[in-house]
Amino acid sequence: MTEPRPFSALTIAGSDSGGGAGIQADLKTFAAHRIHGLSAIAALTAQHTRGVTAVNVPPLDFLRSQLDACFDDFDIAAVKLGMLANAGAIGVVADALAEFQPRTVVVDPVMVATSGAKLLEDSALHALRTRLLPLADVVTPNLPEAELLLGRAIPDPAAMREAATDLLRLGARAVFLKGGHLPGDGDVVDLYADVQGITATAHPRLVLEAHGTGCTLASAIAARRAQGMAMKDACLAASDYVHAALRSGYRPGRGDVVVLDHFGAAPPP
Repeated sequence: MTEPRPFSALTIAGSDSGGGAGIQADLKTFAAHRIHGLSAIAALTAQHTRGVTAVNVPPLDFLRSQLDACFDDFDIAAVKLGMLANAGAIGVVADALAEFQPRTVVVDPVMVATSGAKLLEDSALHALRTRLLPLADVVTPNLPEAELLLGRAIPDPAAMREAATDLLRLGARAVFLKGGHLPGDGDVVDLYADVQGITATAHPRLVLEAHGTGCTLASAIAARRAQGMAMKDACLAASDYVHAALRSGYRPGRGDVVVLDHFGAAPPP
């Protein structure tokens, strides 16, 4: 008798040669949650803890070949989308998701890095709004990304709650809006929103420069969903996981950037 295949999670994102973010952070997160991790690389970066030195975008037909290979052989319970730098890559991914219809799609709309650098081509913003968000079971923007999606500033907690509600109207079935960019010294408050309402979760603010938090949050949500957790619970658990990984983070390079401790924060078996 053939044993059933274990569930897998697929990340479609960019590679970080420094190992702190992107595909590398996603696969570490999947492994820490004991989920088999798959990857389709949409961009290659040469980077370390002090910056990015080069970027290479593979041909779109090769991206599609990676997606076809993964869906052909594995039972994919959740897909996490990260850096898709142009409209062509977004179109290829959207077409594949529409065809294969994975059970959960987590969209991390990688448009603005924690440093404030813009990562998405202007021509791709429309494609992200119209092609990806309607396919998303949850979208996980930080505040600068939410501002780009909504076309307005989000200066305070009241505006953040309004933004969470308005982001739902763009098509995703749930929103996890990250509040780390709000000014102040108090707790970092994130908001989960769906048709049932808004739930806030808070963690003490950590004074450090971190790398890969958004990637890790989205991939932790995908991992929890692959394990069968309800979406709201998966988002809140993922937020706790990122905070724990930040608290025990380390500096492997010559820069000041902290890389998350994915396995030190791993949930118990």
